[in-house]
Amino acid sequence: MDQGKRTAPSGHLPNWIGLGVLAASVPRDVIDEALAAHWRGVKRRGGKLPPHVMVYFAMAMALYADADYEEIITELSQGLDRLGCWDAAWEVPGSGAITRARQRLGDAVLADVFDAVALPVADLLTPGAFLAGWRLMAVDGFEWDAPDSPANAEAFGYAGGSTNPSAFPKVRVVTLSECGSHAKTGAAIGPVTGSGSGEQTLARTLFPRLEEGQLLLADRNFYSFTDWCQAADTGADLLWRVADTIKLPVLEAFGDGSYLSLVHNAQLRGAARERLLEAARGGKALPPEHARYVRVIEYEMPDRGQETKRELICLLTTVTDPGRAPAPLLAQAYHHRWEHELANKEIKQVLRGPARILRSKSPEMVRQEIYGYLLAHYALSELRCRAATEAGIDPDRIKFTRTLRIVRRSVTDAAAFSP
Repeated sequence: MDQGKRTAPSGHLPNWIGLGVLAASVPRDVIDEALAAHWRGVKRRGGKLPPHVMVYFAMAMALYADADYEEIITELSQGLDRLGCWDAAWEVPGSGAITRARQRLGDAVLADVFDAVALPVADLLTPGAFLAGWRLMAVDGFEWDAPDSPANAEAFGYAGGSTNPSAFPKVRVVTLSECGSHAKTGAAIGPVTGSGSGEQTLARTLFPRLEEGQLLLADRNFYSFTDWCQAADTGADLLWRVADTIKLPVLEAFGDGSYLSLVHNAQLRGAARERLLEAARGGKALPPEHARYVRVIEYEMPDRGQETKRELICLLTTVTDPGRAPAPLLAQAYHHRWEHELANKEIKQVLRGPARILRSKSPEMVRQEIYGYLLAHYALSELRCRAATEAGIDPDRIKFTRTLRIVRRSVTDAAAFSP
């Protein structure tokens, strides 16, 4: 997959705002291509709420999470009217008309737009985005409460099972992100119960977006031999935590404290497993469908600052040569995975607000709404990352809340949305 970055103007944070942050990150031509693919662009082209405007409306719902539909569309139309891009006689549609326009748009267009624009945004000059030439990436998931409608309950289910169900239906979202910028570069949405509801299942659909030159970080919930192989076969390198109960034989000890080992298909047992181990001890090539060489890095971390309670961290990596990256460097890199957790909080707690549920009462609109949040967060992350890179600072030093406030103010003052 081509991960080439779009060209974008340079300058400090305020200079980006006047160029239309959201439209710069989500260009009109990308939206039109998605609309054409789903036959949406031919309908109501001259209406009050054309489909491409509703794509930007979905993003604006994330920017103005506390506003009602009429307030959101008013914010957009005022900004366009100042630029002479909107009919002065246009009247704000009611919430019913906006709801119907959202339903006509559906969720597939938003999904395609996100897949098209969600590329890594950091470059080699972005502090904290790379490690020894690898672009740091992470995968993880979060859950989001949806309105307690019969349709949402059937589509997404309740966490906790039948004995202790959650108060609202929950939607599981697993995302791939660039650690340095917090930009989400892939997303999969699914239920929390039933077949295909696990984080591993959803993450599996994101691995094809990985590329050579990336180092994917993942917590211990994601490891299985099959998933490890699928992710590694993309050409990306992996640095995953695994449970300390997994048996990892020492094939060769390295001077940095790490050691060479192997992982294998769990179905291999008894004599077949012993033959595989014997071949590995002899340094022979392993059948990739049955086993892979890995390097193991183990270290302890204090539990909440208490030296008497230490947690063992066990990491697997495809980087088997210690000369490419010594163990302390990779151990330090793994903790950049928390950048992904921070990005999740930016979406759920900053954009939407803490303990807030989504507003959509049907599964299709829930997915559309989530993609709107992902697109808005991507645009804000790209803005912050490019401004930080220009200033030579880590993007984390520019607060996400400040970026959001500036962009909210800009929507009615500048060309924040393409007409």
